[in-house]
Amino acid sequence: MYKIVRKESLNPTVTLMEVEAPLVARKAEPGQFIIFRATEDGERIPLTIAGYDREKGTVTIIFQIVGAGTEILNSLNVGEYIHDFVGPLGNATEVEGLKKVAVVGGGVGCAIAYPVAKKLHDIGCEVTSIVGFRNKDLIILEEEFKAASSNYILMTDDGSAGEKGVVTAPLEELIKNGEEFDEVIAIGPLIMMKFVVLTTKKYNVKTVVSMNPIMVDGTGMCGCCRLTVGGQTKFACVDGPDFDGFEVDFDEAMARGGIYKPFELKAREEACNMIAAGKTAGNN
Repeated sequence: MYKIVRKESLNPTVTLMEVEAPLVARKAEPGQFIIFRATEDGERIPLTIAGYDREKGTVTIIFQIVGAGTEILNSLNVGEYIHDFVGPLGNATEVEGLKKVAVVGGGVGCAIAYPVAKKLHDIGCEVTSIVGFRNKDLIILEEEFKAASSNYILMTDDGSAGEKGVVTAPLEELIKNGEEFDEVIAIGPLIMMKFVVLTTKKYNVKTVVSMNPIMVDGTGMCGCCRLTVGGQTKFACVDGPDFDGFEVDFDEAMARGGIYKPFELKAREEACNMIAAGKTAGNN
């Protein structure tokens, strides 16, 4: 059992939790993930590690409430416990030798992009962070990104904060203006990462993407997280989650991910009803 020691709502659909997990915190690195089960009979859900404190023995996760598992997780409060919290899993983001990097984050993917930007900043890398959200109400980790970045660019779809537009616009402008990045690291929705890759490929700028397909066991046994990378089958949980963006078949990944959406919506509705019934019973 893993105690929740901090809980914070970052926006209406995104929650931050800090969890006591000293063995995970001891080994965690940016880019890796954990798999949790909120309850004993809950589903197994992967979440990328958003931060860790080795001295306190805690791991920070940031999640969007999209399905039954995250709905149940969000119903837990400080002092309560997560049943399973396994990790760190996957491979850490490779940062060695990088001197100048653009980190591009979209939506809740910024929770994954931030620890990568911070790690790069901490090793002396010049970091340009380009982050995008639908509107100002959904912005997360703004001050944290600013502290970890030499150049911070905020984009919103509706122009309610930062600049109006998509993240590829300032990225391409910087490259056209002569910025020479060792690497671009893109983390966010599949469609966003696809268009980042289409942008950087024109200029032959190495681009790494963090893939987050459906996972079950996290050890490469179930095959749920398979991707086509460079014409070969790869498993995000053990071969990734980071891959060469030029090699990823994004269209296949998006098609596979969409298969499960009706099931996720139905499961979330059932979870909401269960949580509401529990609260009602508790008040009687």
